[in-house]
Amino acid sequence: MIPSVYIGSTGAGLILIAFVLGQFHVWKDTYFIYDLVNLAGGALLIWYAILLSSWPFLVLNGVWAIVSLRDCITDLQRNARKVKALGPWDKWMK
Repeated sequence: MIPSVYIGSTGAGLILIAFVLGQFHVWKDTYFIYDLVNLAGGALLIWYAILLSSWPFLVLNGVWAIVSLRDCITDLQRNARKVKALGPWDKWMK
């Protein structure tokens, strides 16, 4: 079984990676990869909150993950309508 500290640390790390890359303008908040990494981080932190029985933390990350999921769906729909200029990277960026 995976120790809960690894689950929580990985989730927090993913969210921080997306945040830092967004702040340094490497990723835009409209990039699918940005929203996907936030979703994965939020999902891991939900799991961590459940293991700790931390309900406020569960609500916070539940909202975070739901918003990220909505953004992922929006990004995929928007990218499906675009002309493929970047090849396979179109689904991940822009």
